[in-house]
Amino acid sequence: MKILFITDLYPVKENEKTTPRTLFSFVTEWQNAGHEVDVIKPNFILNSFLRGKPFYKSGKYGNVLNLNFWTPFWKIKKTAIQYDIVIAHMPSGILYADKLNMPFIAGIHNSDLEVLTNPLYKFHFQKRLKTALCNAKAIACRSYVIQKKLLKLFPEFEEKTFIAPSGISAPQPMLRENHDKIKVLTCANFKKRKNIDKVIKACKGNYELTVIGGGKLRKNLEKLDPEVNFTGWLEPDKVLEEMRKNDVFILPSIGETFGMVYLEAMSQGCITVCTKNDGIDGIIIDGENGFLTEPENVKQTLDKINSLTIDERKALREKAFNTIHTLTPQQCADNYLQQIFKIL
Repeated sequence: MKILFITDLYPVKENEKTTPRTLFSFVTEWQNAGHEVDVIKPNFILNSFLRGKPFYKSGKYGNVLNLNFWTPFWKIKKTAIQYDIVIAHMPSGILYADKLNMPFIAGIHNSDLEVLTNPLYKFHFQKRLKTALCNAKAIACRSYVIQKKLLKLFPEFEEKTFIAPSGISAPQPMLRENHDKIKVLTCANFKKRKNIDKVIKACKGNYELTVIGGGKLRKNLEKLDPEVNFTGWLEPDKVLEEMRKNDVFILPSIGETFGMVYLEAMSQGCITVCTKNDGIDGIIIDGENGFLTEPENVKQTLDKINSLTIDERKALREKAFNTIHTLTPQQCADNYLQQIFKIL
C-alpha cells in the first residue's frame, strides 16, 4: 500500500534530537510491514523560529520532503502521485492535506485543540482547521483524552473518530528491590505546565526524589529542596536505568498529547502516575495499572502508594506490564491502519 504522511512533527535527519519520534515510529512500522511511505514536512517558517525548531532548506531528505512556507499553506503544489491513504498530523499537516483535494485522515494532537479553542487563532487558523476536519474522512485522536475533548467541541465527528496511541517495546517483567520508603522519579522539560515544582514540594521531607531534565526553571526548582537529586538531561538508556532504580514515576503535567515517558516508566516497573483527564488517562486506569492525580494532590497520591503492601505494588506492576504488551509499536501501527479501514 502507498501512504502519504504529512506533518511538521517529524525528524528530517536521523540524528535530530529535539523532535519527538512518535510519528516517525508509525512510519517505520508501516515500512517494516511492507508499505511504501512518503513523508511531506510542511514547515511554517515563522512558527519554526518562534518554537526554536531545527530549520532545514526546502528539499528532499531521504523519504522526507521538507517544504518551507512564509504564508500558512495557501499555495500548495498538487502531487501527481496517487496514494492509497493520505494521513496528516498537527495543524500544519492537516491544513496542507486539505489543499491537496485528496481524501485524507486527520491526526489530532493537543496543538490542534489549542488552535480550535484559543482566541488568538479565531480570525484565521481556527476556521480553516475546523473546515479541514469536516473534510477529513476519518480523525485519529492521539489519546482517549484528546478524543473526549474534541467530541465535546464537535460531537458531530463521533462516527469518524478513533484512538491512535503510540507504542513501546514490551520487556519481560523484572524483579525489583522493595525500599522501606518509596523512591520517586520525574522526568521532563522544565516548563511550568509540567508541575515539577508540585512534585518537589510533595516529596520534601517525605520521599527521596530524582529529577531528570532541564530548562530555564532549573535554578528556581533547585531552591525548593536542596536534597533533590537533579541529574540534568540523560541519554534514553540512562533514563530507563534510572526508572529501574525507582519505585514511582510521577509527572502531573497538563496539556499533554500523549506522553511516551509514562509508557517507558511502566515498562521499567515503576508505579506510574499521570494527571487525571490528561496524557495517557484511559490507558492508565486509576488504582489498577497506575494512578491518576490532580497536580494539587500529588502528596496524597504518593502517600496512597506508600501505604500499599508489597503484594499490592507487585499486582499494579504486573497489570502495567500487561498493558504495555498490548501497546507495542507494531500493534499500534497496525491498529492505526485497521481503524482507518473500518471507518472508510
